[in-house]
Amino acid sequence: MKCFVYKSVKKVDSYIYIDQKDNFSNVPEKLLLLFGTPQFTLEFDLTEDRKLAMADAKQVMQSIHEQGYYLQMPPKNNLPI
Repeated sequence: MKCFVYKSVKKVDSYIYIDQKDNFSNVPEKLLLLFGTPQFTLEFDLTEDRKLAMADAKQVMQSIHEQGYYLQMPPKNNLPI
């Protein structure tokens, strides 16, 4: 599947993955308000065996199929105290 990744301008190390470029119709409005205007970052072909830096490809694909997007947040251990 084609995958398009957008970074948040408000939340450091937060990304939204979708399967149609610039189509945020499946992303809840409240989430987009917290996320800020998404900035296009990357386009790639997502397969189940693809290695991703901070996410499991199968989980990303499942989330996109079920809810229309995948939200990647920073690891909890990287948050400031």
